[in-house]
Amino acid sequence: MLKVLVPTLMLIPTTWMAPSKWVWPSALVHSLLIALISLSWLTHPAETGWSTLNFCMATDPLSTPLLVLTCWLLPLMILASQNHTASEPSNRQRTYLTLLTSLQIFLILAFGATEIIMFYVMFEATLIPTLILITRWGNQAERLNAGIYFLFYTLAGSLPLLVALLLLQNSAGTLSLLTIQYSDPTELSSYAHKMWWAGCLLAFLVKMPLYGVHLWLPKAHVEAPVAGSMILAAVLLKLGGYGMMRMIVLLEPLTKELSYPFIIFALWGVVMTGSICLRQTDLKSLIAYSSVSHMGLVVGGILIQTPWGFSGALVLMIAHGLASSALFCLANTSYERTHSRTMLLARGMQMVLPLMTAWWFMASLANLALPPLPNLMGELMIITSLFNWSWPTIILTGAGTLITASYSLYMFLMTQRGPLPAHIIALSPSHTREHLLMALHLIPLALLVLKPELIWGWTS
Repeated sequence: MLKVLVPTLMLIPTTWMAPSKWVWPSALVHSLLIALISLSWLTHPAETGWSTLNFCMATDPLSTPLLVLTCWLLPLMILASQNHTASEPSNRQRTYLTLLTSLQIFLILAFGATEIIMFYVMFEATLIPTLILITRWGNQAERLNAGIYFLFYTLAGSLPLLVALLLLQNSAGTLSLLTIQYSDPTELSSYAHKMWWAGCLLAFLVKMPLYGVHLWLPKAHVEAPVAGSMILAAVLLKLGGYGMMRMIVLLEPLTKELSYPFIIFALWGVVMTGSICLRQTDLKSLIAYSSVSHMGLVVGGILIQTPWGFSGALVLMIAHGLASSALFCLANTSYERTHSRTMLLARGMQMVLPLMTAWWFMASLANLALPPLPNLMGELMIITSLFNWSWPTIILTGAGTLITASYSLYMFLMTQRGPLPAHIIALSPSHTREHLLMALHLIPLALLVLKPELIWGWTS
């Protein structure tokens, strides 16, 4: 892990020492090399279990795909942001790149942590650069409101987790993921047991987010710059799923009875947020609500605790991370030209940017889980394991799948088809940078079709 962490740390001084005109190219090349080095983690067979670096950092079949996704996303964020920050002063551009790099460092330390307290600290540390990105580089005055929602929802969910972890430390004697086993804190009453279980999972359910505690996400996505939306959709939401997968193993005796309302909320959220997508006029808001819908399936897959459910959740998290990040990049390319996120005012793009329409089509198909993409594999595994657990769940999951297909096609048709609005007279052509950005999002999805074993750790 040091072969990735050290070059990432070196990226910060490199950004500040490079001449002004070389800041973006040097950061991009440096981050691409880190992303390519991180691919070596995928060469380790899934059956080997923990690959220990030292006493506080290690990789295993669950963390490795998420670590690679984190490293892969930094060069994509740098590529996507060049136009957004090109007119800003040099120091502000360097600060922007430093924030993106520090966010990657915190995420690598979170996914690689073997101590639960270290994971918690890094989980909270990701708040700081993300909050600065939203509040300092957002487009509108509402960004401050979005930042407050993001901060307080996350902190309100995280404080009970800290108390629950200290109780666990007291009863188990250790919080190392390598050695810890469930230790029943016998001094707690049965009611306190339930509160302890909820405290352990609440922070991750807010981060996912579960329907009902999701209001911070659309606000944060809509107000964030393109890099903020990309990292939120692709990796930060997955921190919640990763934390749930780590903690739920330790909560085993309690989960069987206590998880029912959360599974129902999650599946109901799939249908409700999908329905909300069908009446959205704001493009970024639509993509944000679709993330809540997909994460509802992931929550359901994790809480039923079957090997298929866990595997499907991991596959869907990786596939959704790439597909939703690609959609936010496409929404940004449209916004840069039309200066509007309203789909009615930015429709008919097929007439002027036909190649971007091809990327829109592929990203929309990935979002609605077209076979044989890994999005479909993940959804099918979760839906099958939920059906196996309780057959009435097929009503909610089936309705959710149909609604997902409906709003994905609605989004594509509203943005790309139809007449060009009269107020759009001239648009700049698409750039090679934008096509490269989309290719780097969607080619990994195609590779996962050919080699699904790369993220198949939990099935073994």
